[in-house]
Amino acid sequence: MSSDLNPSCDIFCAVIDNLGDAGVCWRLARQLAREHGWRVRLWIDDPSPLEKLAPDRQTIPVEVQRWQGDLPAIQPANVVIEAFACELPAAYLAAMAARPRPPVWLNLEYLSAEEWVAGCHALPSPHPRLPLTKYFFFPGFVHGTGGLLRERDFATHCAAPRAGHFVPPVPKNGFHEVTSTLGEALEISLFCYNNPALPALLKTWRDGKELVRCRVADGLPRQQVEDWLGESFPTGCQHLRGALELHAQPFLPQDGYDQLLAASQLNFVRGEDSLVRAQWVERPFVWQAYRQVNGAHHAKLDALLDRYCSALEAGTAAATRAFWRAWNGQGEIASGWPAFRAALPALKAHAPSWARQITAHGDLATNLVKFCQSKL
Repeated sequence: MSSDLNPSCDIFCAVIDNLGDAGVCWRLARQLAREHGWRVRLWIDDPSPLEKLAPDRQTIPVEVQRWQGDLPAIQPANVVIEAFACELPAAYLAAMAARPRPPVWLNLEYLSAEEWVAGCHALPSPHPRLPLTKYFFFPGFVHGTGGLLRERDFATHCAAPRAGHFVPPVPKNGFHEVTSTLGEALEISLFCYNNPALPALLKTWRDGKELVRCRVADGLPRQQVEDWLGESFPTGCQHLRGALELHAQPFLPQDGYDQLLAASQLNFVRGEDSLVRAQWVERPFVWQAYRQVNGAHHAKLDALLDRYCSALEAGTAAATRAFWRAWNGQGEIASGWPAFRAALPALKAHAPSWARQITAHGDLATNLVKFCQSKL
């Protein structure tokens, strides 16, 4: 197996919600195929999200297969990636164990900045019955973790928005263009889960003295803004409320979304995939962690804040902590906005050095390839 210069790889993905699992798995599969020459099959229980996330997937050398229950009798790949603790089909697991030399088996974990991650990265876990060993592969922000997903050509790819990714607003309620006497707008992209803090933030922007142009992602963000407006806010529509200019973005494929982040001055992101991309575009950002019933998301939030704010001046760090926490349900969002807005120039200056810091440990796909090569 070690003589195989182009290993085969099976990635298993169960789409839970919010498309994040599918998005991460597709980015990884695409990078392994494009940059490392691996022969990749993506087994996904619901391939439909890829139609929106990756409309050009037919041009990428990744084989996408629908995964429903057990699989037909197939030869397992050299490398098997179980994304986010989804369980492999029993027959496939047995076929892995039957190979003269078992595949390298990885559980790709969720991203966290918590201290314990580096100590758990790459730890082996022998199967209780079969002659197989699974390794835990943790994305992360520091040395000793798997790093973060980043393509070699990311900077070039995000240099400028492509034609068609910003759809002109549809005239609404008798006006055909947004006009304001407030001067140049603060350009914001909004991508979030259901967030009780959003109405208060929209009101703050509406009643402020600075023009805020907010490009609202399709799905949950657009629905919440529509509820706040109290009227229809379909894709392509625009509304002007005081100093707040709202644009309902169409659903953007991954590449288009990356370019929207790069074109914005402040990005509200959520979960894992958009969080990582917001850091690579070197812009200020606000993260909404995926809410967990036991409150574990607050620990994840504080862990990232500790790393991200460690090199910031005290006032900038305090404003960032307060606003991020308020966005995640721990504080008043409206009272936190003025200080955070004042901190944006310092956060913009901080963004390139932060990106260099987290890039220094290598990208996740390359680190994964090196790890597997040492085991093949």
